[in-house]
This record gives sequence, C-alpha cells and structure tokens, in this order.
Amino acid sequence: PHLPSTMCSIRPCWTCCCLLLFFSLEVQGSPKPPSAAPEQASLPTSFASLSPGEPGSMTVTWTTWVPVPSEVQYGLQPSGPLPFQARGTFSPFVDGGILRRKLYMHRVTLRGLLPGVQYVYRCGSAQGWSRRFRFRALKKGPHWSPRLAVFGDLGADNPRALPRLRRDTQQGMYDAVLHVGDFAYNMDQDNARVGDRFMKLIEPVAASLPYMTCPGNHEERYNFSNYKARFSMPGNTEGLWYSWDLGPAHIISFSTEVYFFLHYGRHLVERQFHWLESNLQKANKNRAVRPWIITMGHRPMYCSNADLDDCTWHESKVRKGLRGKFYGLEDLFYKYGVDLQLWAHEHSYERLWPIYNYQVLNGSQEMPYTHPRGPVHIITGSAGCEELLTPFTLFPRPWSALRVKEYGYTRLHILNGTHVHIQQVSDDQDGKIVDDVWVVRPLLGRMMYL
Repeated sequence: PHLPSTMCSIRPCWTCCCLLLFFSLEVQGSPKPPSAAPEQASLPTSFASLSPGEPGSMTVTWTTWVPVPSEVQYGLQPSGPLPFQARGTFSPFVDGGILRRKLYMHRVTLRGLLPGVQYVYRCGSAQGWSRRFRFRALKKGPHWSPRLAVFGDLGADNPRALPRLRRDTQQGMYDAVLHVGDFAYNMDQDNARVGDRFMKLIEPVAASLPYMTCPGNHEERYNFSNYKARFSMPGNTEGLWYSWDLGPAHIISFSTEVYFFLHYGRHLVERQFHWLESNLQKANKNRAVRPWIITMGHRPMYCSNADLDDCTWHESKVRKGLRGKFYGLEDLFYKYGVDLQLWAHEHSYERLWPIYNYQVLNGSQEMPYTHPRGPVHIITGSAGCEELLTPFTLFPRPWSALRVKEYGYTRLHILNGTHVHIQQVSDDQDGKIVDDVWVVRPLLGRMMYL
C-alpha cells in the first residue's frame, strides 16, 4: 500500500497535491431537493510521487447529492474566463447510518501545473458550479523552504483554532496543512451530516492548500468509511498510510488505529509495518536529496497527560507493538533515523526532549535540539473540539520539555536540509508564539543516531 486516498488514479511518476474543496449545503430544517451544485470542495494535498523533477499536479475532491459529471475549470486570472478544464470521475458513497445517505464523491486531477504559480479554479458541472478558489502549485525539487500548519483533533463544534488558521491561509503563510487525525467529532454522526458540516467549515483552508491527513480514533465508525471517502491522499490504501515529498523533507503518514481496532483485520498491522520499513529504506537511499524524514500518526508513543490513554502507559501499543513485542514503531523509526515525529490525540501541546526508549538524548545541555541523538516528538492536538482540553499530570516527566494546555496549532518551517523551525501558536493568547525551537541535524549520516 502506498500513499492514502483516492486521488484519481495516481501513478508513481507524478507529483500530486490533492485539493479538497468542500461546499456544503445545510441540510437541516425543511427537506430540500437533492443538489447538483458542489457541496463540499476540499483540497487535500498529497504528492503521490517521489520524482522531484516532474511537473506538478493537484487533485480536487468535492461532494454532490446527485450523480453529475466531474469537471474543474481553472486558469491564472482571478476574474474572467477560466480557459483550462479537466475531467475526472465520481463514486457513490453510502454512509453506514440508519438513513443510508448516499453522496457522490468527485475527484479531478489537474496536471502540468507550473511550480509556484497561483491558479484560480471552480469545480462542478453544467448543472452547478462552486465558487472560485485559489491555490498555489507546489514548488518542485528539494531546494525550497516549505511552511506547514500542523494540528489534530479539530471538531465541527468548538473549532477554536480555525478562524486564525483561515486568516493565516488567506495571507499565504503556508504551503500545506497536516491534519494529524480526529475530524469533526464525528464525521459519521447524524447520518454523516456532521461530516458535511465539518468539510464546509474547513473549506477556506482545504480548498486553498494541500490538506494532508491521517486517520484518528474518531474516524473509526463503519471501518473509517467517511474518512476514506472524503479525503484523497496519494497511493492505494484509501489514505490509511502513504508518503510524499515536500522540499527537503520526506513525510510519512500512517494509521496508529490499526493497533486498536483489530476487528477490522490484524493483518493491517503487519501490512502497514512492512510498508513503513520498505518506505523508510527507500527514503534513506534518497537522503542526500531529502534529508528530513518526518512522520505523522494520531496516537503518540509518549505523553504526560492526566488520563489513561495508550501514551501514558510505559509499554504503549504504538511504541512497543501488539503484546508489547510485535510491530512496535519506536525501534523501527529509531533504526531508520526518523528526525521528527508529529502526533495529536491529546488535546494539548507537548514537546519532548530527543528520546529513545525513555532515555533523553539531547545533543548537548546548551543546545538539546542541535545534533540530537534521538528523534524529536511533538504532540499537537489542541486545535479545538467538543471534548475541550486535556489536563497534564501535576509533575512533568523527565523527558517532557514543554507542556501547553491552551488551544492552538503548530507551525513547521522546513528551512533547508539541516534546519527545521517549530513554533506553537496559542489561540488563547491571541496568536502569541508560546513555543519556539530549532531542530538542527547534520547533512551526512542522518540514518544513524550516535
């Protein structure tokens, strides 16, 4: 399996960003006739290819209530005619709720995009069009400095960080978004109408930037069917696990949930583990070109929150594997020199010291994140949802560097092959930067932690 989701038949020779646009009609109140106008346009971004020199592409995903053609019109001018068009496919999605609501998920891939150029587009068909959206095609190759917004656990109710994220996006602050699991709370609720409402809420962000995802525990109903249908990640695993390249980084998204919902198949744990190992081996062969390896998964290996979640246990399933010994990820990620591990699930922000097997492995006392001797973990799940914030234990653990119990999100700037800048934005403090750290690793010998 490679790169999640349904971006219209992605082949390994393309670079692909998915644009997930969502336009959503409110379906509450008096019944309305089915609509052919796009309901949700969402732009999930993912590069489906590891070939940096190829022209870029972007996949647009949207929803209608009736089966109509799938078309995107696009161009370079904000107003006036949109001279280019691309056609794609739609597939029916039947929600697992009692009403068995049927939606139609459309996917169209735009190809031959000029790197770094801004495009205007609308999606739909002659039966109805979305409003116009804008996105900037991703630059190609490793020699540029991507900026990302990173967060998890964003709900349709109490989405505290979303207004600021929308403003940041409209100001052009980011090249992509990483949503590290848990959407809407929950996308399947009210016969998937909560999913519709959530997609409408994130549309100003998701229709403008590659919106990259991984599954969380709140996506579990009906075997993650809403998650698989609504987002278009690269590869052929319906967004469960995939990787993509962005500037000097190789980014791997995976499912921690395979370790917990075993009734959907224990074989998924093994399949994902072997895919991860193969992907990490290839990424290390390409490390001279893309030195950074960054992972994103929903449930952390470590945390110091005051609850009984997996990460509070010494032998956490994600860290140590099934029964404490099968397919654990900490040894695998350490072996292949993963630099940065992004997590969510806990509704708070926590930065760990460089760590392996509960040992703090700082580069030095003065500069702990310069040439660290173990991976750096960031837990960023405080974007806001109905479950509010998660408290911490009274005393931090020795491996915990900073804990912030405030709503917010993370900014990640991959400056070059050796320097990454991590900042935490507090929404409670009107956008104040409450964490600011640089991770510095050498260009050579990245696979081995010494």
